[in-house]
Amino acid sequence: MTEALDPVFDQPIFIVSTPRSGSTLLFETFARARGLYTIGGESHQLIESIPKLNIRARGFSSNRLLADDAEPDIVAELRRRFHANMRDRDGNPLAPGHGRFRMLEKTPKNSLRIPFLRKVFPDAQFEFLYRDPRQVLASMMEAWLSGRFKTYVGLPGWPLPYWALLLTPGWQALSGTPLADIVAGQWKVASEVLLDDLEQLPAGRCQTIRYGDFIADPSAEIGRLCTGLGLEWDRPVDGPLPLARHTVSKPDPEKWRARASEIDSVMPGLLATIERAERAVGT
Repeated sequence: MTEALDPVFDQPIFIVSTPRSGSTLLFETFARARGLYTIGGESHQLIESIPKLNIRARGFSSNRLLADDAEPDIVAELRRRFHANMRDRDGNPLAPGHGRFRMLEKTPKNSLRIPFLRKVFPDAQFEFLYRDPRQVLASMMEAWLSGRFKTYVGLPGWPLPYWALLLTPGWQALSGTPLADIVAGQWKVASEVLLDDLEQLPAGRCQTIRYGDFIADPSAEIGRLCTGLGLEWDRPVDGPLPLARHTVSKPDPEKWRARASEIDSVMPGLLATIERAERAVGT
């Protein structure tokens, strides 16, 4: 039996990755495709301002959301909010009476929310972005230290003034550890949860992309993704990509080496997860 089509959201697209993997740059480039609509940025407030989804109401457990969290009233409200905030690549809102449309969304916390998102948007598609973990860990450390990525200030039971980036399950075990261990713990848990959830997707519901390949040839990689999604890529990238809005310092693939000793100290504990992610992304 053929499943009924979603009457509003036509195969919405979610970029999923660990934080600081380049998802903002991919999103900002991808959003130039014909026929895509976005809310213009990340959906932290849009999702977490729903009372039952607020981290305080959930006992500061984590940003993980499961299918059971997608209660009917939450599904209806979240779909309404996304729909009300849609803009096309030129900044125009959906026209009144517009039929089904393609939505593009990216928020790093969504790496912990795939079961929930599948319940809200049953025919969602996922684009898994993977970046060299050494580069990611260095960027996560930079984000923590910058003070620009505070997600929770005064987190109960956390000894530091704030928590940065996504709140992973079991975050309490990171209390009192060096920053390199904190970001390694975030990366590992987020990656394992994400990979577990991606494995549960039906065939054809996920594409993968390596950050290095995207940077090397963004037009070709976005074109490839668009082809797989049935979208038209009619604005090829000319020249180098602009800096993404959440850039802290000038990108450099070797920038992580400035923190090589700290990163090398945590890499042994990440090797199994790295190997798993590499297998998922393939060559």
